[in-house]
Order: sequence, then structure tokens, then C-alpha cells
Amino acid sequence: MSSIFSRIISGEIPCYKIAENSDYLAFLDINPLTKGHTLVIPKVEVDYIFDLEDEVYLGLQAFAKKVALAIQKSIPCVRVGICVMGLEVPHAHIHLIPFSSMAEMNFANPKLKLDANEMQEICAAIKHEFS
Repeated sequence: MSSIFSRIISGEIPCYKIAENSDYLAFLDINPLTKGHTLVIPKVEVDYIFDLEDEVYLGLQAFAKKVALAIQKSIPCVRVGICVMGLEVPHAHIHLIPFSSMAEMNFANPKLKLDANEMQEICAAIKHEFS
């Protein structure tokens, strides 16, 4: 069975898409730690990030950097943190989390409950800054 991320890539499950090219996709996390929390994934379904082919891994990191810069321009924060855990979904992915204090990067924190309008506004703001 395909991972939920593969189903998002195929369009079977909708997402708040930030950026996409032929190899990678970035979209808002629907259970964010902070406003603008974004997931960046390769379109190839590989469970563990360090099992990605080098070219795919390096491309993922470069794509994530562009997305992080757009997040930083559009979401009030001190930095955009990066986290790779890889246990929640069996598809390699990077979390980009805008933060102003270390406490905001704690995955044990309660997740934000944002309505669809707010998610669309955040998505549009980041997309506007993506280049």
C-alpha cells in the first residue's frame, strides 16, 4: 500500500501545496507545531531518508533550502528549523519549522488547530515568496 505521502503526490489526498517540481513536493503539515510548519518530500517512495540515492538526497536538501527561505520571508520567526525523524510516515521527509524559541521545536508540544482559511493564507504567503 502506498504511503499517505505517495497518495498526496498522486492527488488522491489534497494538501496545501507550497512548491513542486518533477522530483519533490513541499506542503503544509496539517498538524503543525508552528504556523508555516512544512513537509518536504521526494516523489520517489523510500522509507528512510539515508536510503535515498545521493542525487535524490542532495536534491531534496536543495529544494528544502529554497522552501525554508520562502518560509522565513513570509512567517514571523527567528529561524526555520529542520528536523528529520522518519518514524511517523514510511516515506522520507523533512520538517521545516519556523521558530523563535527552542521550545517551539519540541514535537511533544500540542499541535496547532488551524482552520482551512488560515492554512490557505499561510500557504499563499509562502508560495508568494518561493522562487
